[in-house]
Amino acid sequence: MTKILVKKETMPAFTASAPGKIILFGEHAVVYGRPAIAVPVTQVRARAVVKANPRGRSGELRIQAAEIDLDAPLDSLSKQHPLRRTVQETLNALSVSIAPACMLRISSTIPIASGLGSGAAVSIAVVRAFSAFLGYPLPDERVSAIAYEIEKLYHGTPSGIDNTVITYARPVFFVRGQPIERIKIGAPFTIVIGDTGIPSPTAAAVGDLRQAWQASPRHYERLFDAVGHLTLAARRAIEAGRTRELGPLMDENQTLLAEMDVSSPQLEDLMRAARAAGALGAKLSGGGRGGNMIALAPEAGSAEKISLALQDAGAVHTLVTTVGE
Repeated sequence: MTKILVKKETMPAFTASAPGKIILFGEHAVVYGRPAIAVPVTQVRARAVVKANPRGRSGELRIQAAEIDLDAPLDSLSKQHPLRRTVQETLNALSVSIAPACMLRISSTIPIASGLGSGAAVSIAVVRAFSAFLGYPLPDERVSAIAYEIEKLYHGTPSGIDNTVITYARPVFFVRGQPIERIKIGAPFTIVIGDTGIPSPTAAAVGDLRQAWQASPRHYERLFDAVGHLTLAARRAIEAGRTRELGPLMDENQTLLAEMDVSSPQLEDLMRAARAAGALGAKLSGGGRGGNMIALAPEAGSAEKISLALQDAGAVHTLVTTVGE
């Protein structure tokens, strides 16, 4: 490991941000080698700002994150705390032992534990801001790899899709262990996102599903295969611009997710409300059992009606994003 020697007063602040994300098709099945489609949600972002602290001693780093009520020296956090691990993994990637004294400020408009990729977005913003602050911005591939390691702390056995789509900020077709494929958007389409306000326990949902799969592998492999076929059909429809076909595919995907026991009454209520308001299809997005659902609007102008219906049905937040715009 090397020691970076830089005049702290000459180091500018560096800022980086990363978007949220939604999974359109394939969550949970993607952990078992089936494809998934995910898109960035640029209306919400995590942001990291690193600024030198000329009065601090070498290696001293203070971290502030108002959303989680954190204002403390980094070394006061557990060694397995995601933020401390993110900084340490960045230092390791650069073969740096001691960094200049600095302040790291984190903010985010991405709801926590909602399926929008908050944890991965924060990790990616921190890695980019901190590595650039040190003078050695890491390439996307390394940024994504670090974020994936941190995802293990949040989710246990992550698929890698969150860190991938957020790092590259492009719609992706993702199969675990295979090269990333970007999706061509044949025609824009509008998605309405509804937040149940209930934290989505991704690690628990993934762990419970793994136990169920181990107890009945044939049954769950059939479910995962069916999700994989739907995802392939969705990719063909997206690339051909046949966006209305996505609605029934979303409904079918949701039926399979419910059979995997990762839905919830609150999610189902929001999906019914969305369909009644004119949505062409709806499903949960992410870990499930809480967090967010998504609905396909027949056209951009109908998104507001669906959004209001979701709020009336109990959504604590709604968000409209247009894919391919």
